[in-house]
Amino acid sequence: MRVFVTGASGFIGSVVTEDLIRAGHQVLGLVRSDEGAKIVAATGAEVHRGDIYDLDSLRSGAAKADGVIHCAFNHDFTNFAANCETDRKVIEAMGAVLAGSKRHMVITSGVGYAPGRARTEEDPLTPSSVNPRGASEEAAEALLAKGVSVSVMRLPQVHDPYKQGLITPLIAMIRQKGVAVYLGDGSNRWPAVHRMDAAPLYRLALEKAVAGARYNAVGEKGVPMKAIVESIGRVLKVPVVSKPVEEAAEHFGWLAMFATLDMTASSVLTQQRLGWMPTHVGLIADLDEGKF
Repeated sequence: MRVFVTGASGFIGSVVTEDLIRAGHQVLGLVRSDEGAKIVAATGAEVHRGDIYDLDSLRSGAAKADGVIHCAFNHDFTNFAANCETDRKVIEAMGAVLAGSKRHMVITSGVGYAPGRARTEEDPLTPSSVNPRGASEEAAEALLAKGVSVSVMRLPQVHDPYKQGLITPLIAMIRQKGVAVYLGDGSNRWPAVHRMDAAPLYRLALEKAVAGARYNAVGEKGVPMKAIVESIGRVLKVPVVSKPVEEAAEHFGWLAMFATLDMTASSVLTQQRLGWMPTHVGLIADLDEGKF
């Protein structure tokens, strides 16, 4: 299969590209820079120039492929809502090219939040009016209604020893402030997955091509914030302290909306449906290496 991968030189897209090629697929990788082109070409993939703001480049890439895996996203969380709306337009543009065919597209979203319990694959999307990231799944559902074959990959904190999703900007904040803070007793949790476990899951979702399916790429159901912050504090050799939840906005800024949530999620159904089993080390083991 010839697969168009957006974000092919990125943190997740690069390992997705490598996994696809190992499995015998051909990859057309979207890149926006010369450096990205070198990374993608080195994997044996074909380079496709463009970016998520150039909808024509996305349409032409999708038109040349038998399937699409969409990993690209602007992770500037200070403009989170606007970036989510950009993602909606990206998905709409590529989906329009796939309409009327059996070619499948896998898009990316977040695992979201279910108060008081672990979020599962059976949970419907969270509207973008509640969580801006819902724009991606709203776009997917609109395409489904038009007969486009599309499924959703819901990601938690994706990590390796060098990068860890939302924890990466948290680390930068801790460096800047010189103190590692968790809220209350720090028992609220974030789900996580190693990026080398996430990569084959995208491929399996594309190969199965189940229209309307939702998958949770979760390796760990929930890692306590206290454990996360304590690991970072040990590596950076800074004090680790608790602050009241009421001080979240003052201390964490835009991260406060995430820092207060107990965001557990399950991948039981994903593992059953795709035959996927996460095998790589957990989040704390990667943080403890101190390579961030």
